[in-house]
Order: sequence, then C-alpha cells, then structure tokens
Amino acid sequence: MLYSPIFTAFVAAAVAFVGANAEIHTVHFQNKQPLLKANGSCGDNGEGCTLIETTLKNPTTPGSGSSTDISLIPPHTFSVTSGFGYFGAGCDKLGADCTSPSCPTAFHHPNDTHVQVPCQGDNVNLAITFCD
Repeated sequence: MLYSPIFTAFVAAAVAFVGANAEIHTVHFQNKQPLLKANGSCGDNGEGCTLIETTLKNPTTPGSGSSTDISLIPPHTFSVTSGFGYFGAGCDKLGADCTSPSCPTAFHHPNDTHVQVPCQGDNVNLAITFCD
C-alpha cells in the first residue's frame, strides 16, 4: 500500500507535535581511592563491601520518583567511606554519607526503610563518592 505525500506529512507533523517524553539522568562517580586492587575483598555481587543502590525515575504519581540508599545488610558490610547526593530537580541538599560500620544513614536490616532518600523531581542527577 502506498501512502500519499500529504498523509506522510500529516503523520510526521503529528509525531513532531506530540514529541518524546524522555527522561535524562546523569550519574557521576567520584572515587578518591588512591590504589585499586583487582583481587580486593568484594564478592562478584558486592558481598563484603558497602553498597549504594538507586532507582532514578521521574515520578508519575506522588511518591513514585527516585530513591537511593546505602546498604550494609549482610552479606554487605562497611568497607570504605561512601556517600551520595542528588543534584538538580530541586533535590540539591538531599543525600547520605556512611563513614563507619555503625552509620545511621545505612540499611543494617531490611526493615530500615527510613534511610531511603527520595527525590520527587524530574530528571534528577546523582553523585556517588567513595573514599571521601
């Protein structure tokens, strides 16, 4: 089936008018570790090390946006000073740091959900720092 040039132009104009609803997030890693070892103590899935986990997404309903946390839930353990902070989207002051095995800003048990740091802004970015 062949389409007329007018139909093709109409479809192209409709697509241009609707536009794309794309998300853009930047994750910046800053590793201040002076020496890295390929045979370090972390397991293949981060066992034995500090874990930072995140979901970056634009909220579609209240409370459904980005969330980031530090996890020391076994088998993860404190290994290096770590932290994160959002930037952009009105979340510039939100983040957490973990400087010791007992840090209060990390998950130690699965029910420690109060340590999750949310951001409800569109297209928020994240900076993660190790060994600060």
